[in-house]
Amino acid sequence: MCGIAGVHGIESFKGLEDATAVVKSMVSLLTHRGPDAEGVWSDEEHVVLGHRRLSILDTGSGANQPYRIGDDVLVFNGEVYNYLELRRELEASGAHRFLTQGDTEVVLAAFCHWGLEKALQRFNGMFALAWWCAKDRRLTLVRDRLGIKPLYWHQNDQGTLIFASEVRALMASGHVPKALNRDAIADQWMYGTTHAPETIVAGVNLLEPGNVLIVQDEELRVAQWWDPADEALGEPALNDDTRRHRIRDLLSDSVALRMRSDVAYGAFLSGGIDSSAVVGLMSEVTSEPLSTFSVTFSEKEMDESRWSREVAKRFGTDHHEIRLTSQDFLAEVPAGLRAMDHPSADGLNTYVVSGATRRAGVKVALSGLGGDELFAGYPVFERSAKLAKLNWLGSWPKGGRRFLGKILVAARPGMTSRKQAEILGGHYFDIAHTYPFSRQLFLRPDLQRMLTSDVPLTNRVFRWLVAELAPGKKAFGLPFLSQVSLAEMRTYMANTLLRDADQFGMAHALEVRVPFLDHRVVAAALASPDGQKHPTSPKRLLVEALDGLLPDSVVNRPKMGFVLPWENWLRGELKQVCDGGLQSLKDRSWVHSDAVVEMERSFHAGEPTWSWSRVWALAVLGIYLDRHGLE
Repeated sequence: MCGIAGVHGIESFKGLEDATAVVKSMVSLLTHRGPDAEGVWSDEEHVVLGHRRLSILDTGSGANQPYRIGDDVLVFNGEVYNYLELRRELEASGAHRFLTQGDTEVVLAAFCHWGLEKALQRFNGMFALAWWCAKDRRLTLVRDRLGIKPLYWHQNDQGTLIFASEVRALMASGHVPKALNRDAIADQWMYGTTHAPETIVAGVNLLEPGNVLIVQDEELRVAQWWDPADEALGEPALNDDTRRHRIRDLLSDSVALRMRSDVAYGAFLSGGIDSSAVVGLMSEVTSEPLSTFSVTFSEKEMDESRWSREVAKRFGTDHHEIRLTSQDFLAEVPAGLRAMDHPSADGLNTYVVSGATRRAGVKVALSGLGGDELFAGYPVFERSAKLAKLNWLGSWPKGGRRFLGKILVAARPGMTSRKQAEILGGHYFDIAHTYPFSRQLFLRPDLQRMLTSDVPLTNRVFRWLVAELAPGKKAFGLPFLSQVSLAEMRTYMANTLLRDADQFGMAHALEVRVPFLDHRVVAAALASPDGQKHPTSPKRLLVEALDGLLPDSVVNRPKMGFVLPWENWLRGELKQVCDGGLQSLKDRSWVHSDAVVEMERSFHAGEPTWSWSRVWALAVLGIYLDRHGLE
């Protein structure tokens, strides 16, 4: 795991020395991602590439980057887990004689031998990379299938391309204006994140999952190289038992591949189904005791140690309980906010857990992230299925449905009732029209009150769903619950969960690996019929595929997550921090400050209108804009 940066189009700079200095300045801001080595290379005419290394495979200096084979050069962030199999294939063909033992050389040799498309289809991993092909004078940027690793880019008016693993590195280049992306404000406000390819910074783009960007001469083009729906539709037709066995085999192989490491590794273990499944499958791969890590709390209402201990005992792990008080967590909030590369309403938990795990002595941690999205683990799956059966309500007069919604809100004030009223008064009850409400922090009427009329109120999640789930699109042919999975993966998971896992894990130089997001597992899960995933049973398909691996107490335990006293903190210890972030927004010309003031008043009065998560999401945005000077 590493950090990469670079420029293409040296002619826009004051010569090679200036371009190289810019890349070095970007790379220096990525030291937390790769504290083990640094390198910068240039062909002295077109391109400068930079790298910070976190040594995981082949920790020797010979594997440092930028890595060269002939005149081709690679900077690479991530892991290609099946590198040993690819290496054997390349050696057998006589394509390359290897000098190192890691995956970086394998990736570049694969590109040189098979070409871009055939090599990418062979890769199993998480990666963001830049490949300079000198013969064709072509720079190719690639992001992995699921978007586990980020890659941001900017192209200026002169055609120069600047890219990096983090937004702040681009802003540090001095060649990216520190300007707020007004078109992304509503997205960030509504969802607590900004959806790719947009970012909160004007002119900075996030390469979408499964996409490539190719720049050659003066031409730049972006194209999709992997489509999850396409791969799912190519899955073989299987009976129920065979499908369960296939998912078990694929997940087991995914875990085994992600245990490849030349440094100490472990696993996050909350005691839930997903993390317990990963630990259970890891225990089948090795006879050595596994290191597992649980963050536990002194406060009983927040503590999950009962279940994590049970799982650790079942699989004989070397279990580490990292015990924190809520005050310990609170003390890390300022550092977490400083570590935030892109504003996130939901990432400080990841920052604290990653820091504690890294301090316990490991560089690599396997995570259960993705299990809920693939195997219908969230309430949104059951809720979406129920709403889809209410299409008959569309024949009722819209005015009558809206009136019922007002009665509902009056009877039970709060965001849940307001969302139900919005759905009830809508045009349709399909996924595209109902799913976006599941992740919204603010509704359109809220934005109309809080933002000035010149801020576009585009709902990017809704637009994406309408486009992707339209008749004729491949995703349209997926089972219903798989369409919800796709919505979760390409919106909430890709732009919140994975972004947080990267920015807050790498803030501590911790590599987080996610076995559930092996593309083969994703395709098999998406191809599975709804009947096998029935959302009223906890992740039924996954549990049945694991065939007794997990204890019943874990399978049927209540879902907790981090139940921290945020509401009390925002009215107490974090009030000054929160007030400062909100004031930053109130001072901006595109915000109706009186509406934000009213939200604050309502929250501090204990009224049910606004939960702490909405208040905090706006405070985080204001803090971020101030810290980075975005106007």
